[in-house]
Amino acid sequence: MKATPLLLACTLAACATPPAPTDAEVLALHRRVLTLDTHKDIDPKLAPASLPADPATAAEFRRRFDPSLRGAQQVDFPKMREGGYDAAFFIVYTDQRRLDAGGYARALAEANQKFDAIHRMVQKHGDEIGLALSPDDVERLHGAGKLVACIGIENGYPMGLDPANIAAFHARGARYMSLAHNGHNQLGDSHTPAAPQHGGLSELGRRAIAEMNRLGIMVDVSHASRDTMLQAVAASTAPVIASHSGARAVNDHSRNLDDDQLRAIAERGGVVQCVALAEFVKSDAERSRALAAWRDQCGIGPQHQDTELDEAESDRRYQRFRDGLLALDQRFPRASVRDFVDHIDHVVRVAGIDHVCIGSDFDGGGGIDGWNDASTTANVTRELVRRGYDEAQIRQIWGGNLLRVWRQVEAVAARGGR
Repeated sequence: MKATPLLLACTLAACATPPAPTDAEVLALHRRVLTLDTHKDIDPKLAPASLPADPATAAEFRRRFDPSLRGAQQVDFPKMREGGYDAAFFIVYTDQRRLDAGGYARALAEANQKFDAIHRMVQKHGDEIGLALSPDDVERLHGAGKLVACIGIENGYPMGLDPANIAAFHARGARYMSLAHNGHNQLGDSHTPAAPQHGGLSELGRRAIAEMNRLGIMVDVSHASRDTMLQAVAASTAPVIASHSGARAVNDHSRNLDDDQLRAIAERGGVVQCVALAEFVKSDAERSRALAAWRDQCGIGPQHQDTELDEAESDRRYQRFRDGLLALDQRFPRASVRDFVDHIDHVVRVAGIDHVCIGSDFDGGGGIDGWNDASTTANVTRELVRRGYDEAQIRQIWGGNLLRVWRQVEAVAARGGR
């Protein structure tokens, strides 16, 4: 049959590839979407209450710890505004040390210092940033034009042996808590290669999960061993999150999740936040060895976890480590935004678009070429657009999925944790 002009025109229109959006259109889309990063580390001196007397020392102190200035941190208010980086979970992290009363007490004191720092930040700079205790708070503060801080706990170690401490963490604003970090603790086994201590969750870990479900704290399985993670998903009556973990099929690293783990999280309604820490995104064996050696030189590797340090010495060691990362990056080129979005693509294929978000791990080792601080956040959206994700999907990836899970966790808590 001979094609009519109308039929030919319709056929051509159906086959035509729509024009790629302009960069202005991509940036406009990025600005419309609420971006929520689930993992941004902090220093306990964040938003310092006072400054050293010496002017030069005070200026350096502000450059490193004043979030209202464009300074040394990967995330500060000017970079957040510049990059359209709207909200983040500011992290109460403590090192894994000995499992005894002294270790627990010290970790709890360090955790409280970081809680204090986050509260100090929002009190000092309340015109710029607000503290969100619920998904509704996140959306309200963002709608009012403010930056948004949420609080997550990395490592359940500072709760010690008393689940009642979890209620105190909730009262201070914590809305997720991970079970472990780099080393087994009293709650369960971590991803580290040491021989299992509990075979997954401990009985105390199960009680902690029940308490988090009761209170409305999201259970975070990042850093947990495979057995701990799968047992946590099964034990929790609410969906769980992996606040900063990649896809193991894309990069075979112990911090990443295999496809069965991704499916387990999705089947219970949870979400995986793909992490932008270069080593987890794309491993380089030589770089990994150099990074491990540098950690050891700085005195912060796994073999040093039982070393008791005062705050000043701990700060000195971690600052030395961060300062040395630049030289390491120059020797071994890092993973890129494209490599990072490969992980998002994989989680979408395996778990579905409803079960993926983003956790940078900024100021805790995170950063990749193209997204090394908050100011370049739009580059992630550019890559998502380039790969064909539409605005609704990008909104889910940038935080919508996490807000849905958070609301589900709140609903479980309203039922008494059931």
